[in-house]
Amino acid sequence: MSEAFLKDPLSLFSVKGKTAIVTGATGAFGAIAAKTLAAAGANVVLAASNAENLKKLAAECAGFSGKTEIVAKRPSSEANCDALVKAAVDQFGGVDILVVASGQNKVAKIADQKPEDFLDVMDANVTQSWLMARSASRQMVKQGKGGKIVLMSSARGLLGHPAGYTAYCASKSAVDGITKALGCELGGSGITVNALGPTVFRSPLTEWMFADDERGKTVRAGFLTRVPKGRLGEPSDLAGPLLFLASAASDFYTGHILYADGGYTAG
Repeated sequence: MSEAFLKDPLSLFSVKGKTAIVTGATGAFGAIAAKTLAAAGANVVLAASNAENLKKLAAECAGFSGKTEIVAKRPSSEANCDALVKAAVDQFGGVDILVVASGQNKVAKIADQKPEDFLDVMDANVTQSWLMARSASRQMVKQGKGGKIVLMSSARGLLGHPAGYTAYCASKSAVDGITKALGCELGGSGITVNALGPTVFRSPLTEWMFADDERGKTVRAGFLTRVPKGRLGEPSDLAGPLLFLASAASDFYTGHILYADGGYTAG
């Protein structure tokens, strides 16, 4: 085994000069993923449905060493996914990293949830992850240099939840299945496929849990009894795990869900 990496161990985590696609780039995790990769020197295709918010994110990334390209599309169809890959190829010459940060949740008890809402969550979280991985991996195989695919799972893919999360839990369990199956299927092509599995971290949807009002304090206190680290997550807590999964440091790590959850799933 070569130990050439010992001359510069940090080079294992380098993504400088690589090209990444980040879907859901204007969301809480998507934005930190995009900025982290751009700051580390990767060129990033920023994808989401809102063009104005993408322009704002691109402006935030402008001071970093990596370049950005915006594409106002969600990975909601084969054509859209192929268009995102084409944008990366046309602008930067290829695709090395895919981060699927897009998705949604519609909370309702099973007796009250509309079937179409359940299917919307499954489409956004499962089908669109599959479609985007399909388009990106085709390009990666064509390039013949391997690649990194990072999907978005959750602690809810492993654990249930009593508050109307049947759609979300099912969708994240399915993402875990895709991750494991693709990790096996694409391993021989030098493409690693892994997923990040956070628990609650700060976002517009969870900001109420960080609040100091009675509701926030009560729910937070109850939740933190299950979190050994004793606090809720921040988007920045996902930056390190992301760099690991997007870089050569994880070349022998595939088909896994990396739980960045403060120990929540360890208990």
